[in-house]
Amino acid sequence: MERSVIESGVTMSKRDYYFDNAKFILIFLVVFGHAIQSSIEADPILMTTYQTIYFFHMPAFILIAGYFAKASYSKGLIFKLLKKLIVPYLIFQLIYTIYYYFLRDHNNLEIDPLNPQWALWFLVSMFFWSLLLLLFVDVLKLKWKAAMVISIALGVLIGFVNDYTSTLSLSRTFVFFPFFLAGHYLNRNFFSQLNSKKVRVFSALSILLVFISIYFLPDWSSRWLFGSHSYEDLGTPVEASPLLRLLIYAVSFGLVIAFFSLAPIIKTFFTKWGVNTLYVYLFHGFIIQFYRESGFGLAVNPYVSLLIIMAASLILTIFLSSRLVAAAAQPIVELNNSKAKKMLNQK
Repeated sequence: MERSVIESGVTMSKRDYYFDNAKFILIFLVVFGHAIQSSIEADPILMTTYQTIYFFHMPAFILIAGYFAKASYSKGLIFKLLKKLIVPYLIFQLIYTIYYYFLRDHNNLEIDPLNPQWALWFLVSMFFWSLLLLLFVDVLKLKWKAAMVISIALGVLIGFVNDYTSTLSLSRTFVFFPFFLAGHYLNRNFFSQLNSKKVRVFSALSILLVFISIYFLPDWSSRWLFGSHSYEDLGTPVEASPLLRLLIYAVSFGLVIAFFSLAPIIKTFFTKWGVNTLYVYLFHGFIIQFYRESGFGLAVNPYVSLLIIMAASLILTIFLSSRLVAAAAQPIVELNNSKAKKMLNQK
């Protein structure tokens, strides 16, 4: 699979369809999850669907990023990471700030580069995950077991920090780092072993079991799955909060493994769209936030609404994954226009 710099900074000659398939499904779930967020209080099925998705979709995405991440320092790596992650972050931070100013009729235009707008936290965290990976693997040379234990411990401990948790995506960086680190330590054979029929059946049943369990659980805050809130903000007794975060880690890792066992291995009709997931991630917010601010309600039947939103999310994901969008947007996302040149040459 070709490795974009947001994943590693390294290029391979042949793509792995498996990961492109997984990335497309995951980015669709990201769009779909954001699309139903404003409606989840209307029906327990919507809420359960939302919470089940949030247990694994970003952790799985982050694990893929870690799988393709470079863990050894090379000259120019930091500059490359700044160019490919922080520069686009600053560009889109400005664009989204201006967009929200007009969309929400704000009185003041406040540009704050230290607090990522909505989904832009991922770019900032990707930068710091890459640095943490270098620290753990290349500098400290930790064994994988010790590294995983320390990363999970940091993810638990960050919950006690009450201030500045959103600044430069501090909380999410540490909460989700174990998935990035785990992805780095996994090899391709691990994913291949997940594709047996027995594992797939077990995985499907596991996801169903989690869905049913969430449905019948007492009300609990979905914010636990965001990784961006302190234990005090979440309102859970401090002494129980670390155990709850560890439980969430366990369920998330389990569902991530289940997801990868169910992801198609061979080339599919949607494989090609898994190449441009970054563009979907960066641009879908303009549509989703407009939808939320518009005040559109649900259809009479919430399940019909679920299907409508799902279909609309799929169409939006496919459109934003297209080569046309990628070619047009690449200059501000990747600071080059190679995709546009390639399209012109093909014509």
